[in-house]
Amino acid sequence: MSEEIKIEESSGNVFLDIGFSEEEAERELLRVNLAYAIHCILKELKLTPAKASTRFGLDPNDVKRLKKMNFEDFTVERLLTILKRLNRDVEIHIKPSNEEGGHLRVVATS
Repeated sequence: MSEEIKIEESSGNVFLDIGFSEEEAERELLRVNLAYAIHCILKELKLTPAKASTRFGLDPNDVKRLKKMNFEDFTVERLLTILKRLNRDVEIHIKPSNEEGGHLRVVATS
């Protein structure tokens, strides 16, 4: 006897799909995307926590957690500060939205 598996199309935001409010879901997705950008930078630069601490003044424990994508206690502000310390320009563009309420997004370039 086989069970029927129900498949639902994603909204594009896993946090919204699992029941977060729209505002919470966007904020959480923003944090994930910022943390992932940092993770990729650390990987690209092949930085150990000690090297990241020496070169960029980052807390080695923060680096360890970000390399493992463990970022649950990082705020958006803290992630932006880490990006700045990693010698990255962070620009925030504010523009009218085609939808009511607007959206938060991260667009990362190399």
